[in-house]
Amino acid sequence: MFYKNKLIKTIIKYGKLCGEKNFSPGYSGNISARYHEGMLITTSGSSNGHLTKNQIVHTDFSGASLENGKKPSSEKFLHIGIYKLRPEINFIIHVHAPYLSSFASAGKDLMEPVMAENVFYFGGIPLAKYALPSTMELVDNTLKHFDKFDAVLMENHGFIVASETINDAYIKLELAEAYAQVVLNTYILGGAKKLSDEEAKRILDMRKN
Repeated sequence: MFYKNKLIKTIIKYGKLCGEKNFSPGYSGNISARYHEGMLITTSGSSNGHLTKNQIVHTDFSGASLENGKKPSSEKFLHIGIYKLRPEINFIIHVHAPYLSSFASAGKDLMEPVMAENVFYFGGIPLAKYALPSTMELVDNTLKHFDKFDAVLMENHGFIVASETINDAYIKLELAEAYAQVVLNTYILGGAKKLSDEEAKRILDMRKN
């Protein structure tokens, strides 16, 4: 019970941060944590920035709620799919951060090597093909990218990031949103000066050390 309560407090803490940074305006987004052959996930209709302990529900990996009266987020199968695909993943944050969502809504990925830090931490941020939210088509389209990447834009939707720790997932969300803003600003200045393939490879090789 203590471990569950600690996870709930952690989800609430990082949900509040998402709200304060306007990464998850209104009722958009959801957060989950791997827990006991299932997960803890925010409930349907909850707001990441204003979560209470009653808005986090324990579900199994079939998507069934294990707590009476609590309905998990409609995106529950997207979270389940990532946890099943990537056993090392323990936390997932899905948001509609404005700059990242702008790229998603324009049908543009963030794969070009523009800043060294983003090449190092992400390798790239691909774009998953559009599908109706909460559908298995959306799950399938997004999971196609999670075998190689930890963060994905969802076309006309938003952004999702997964990690072993929630702190790492959140920091990468901050990094990705700032990166999207920088790339958008480069359009105003005539376009980004991209790193060469050789430079990008050298940065990626640093991840192995």
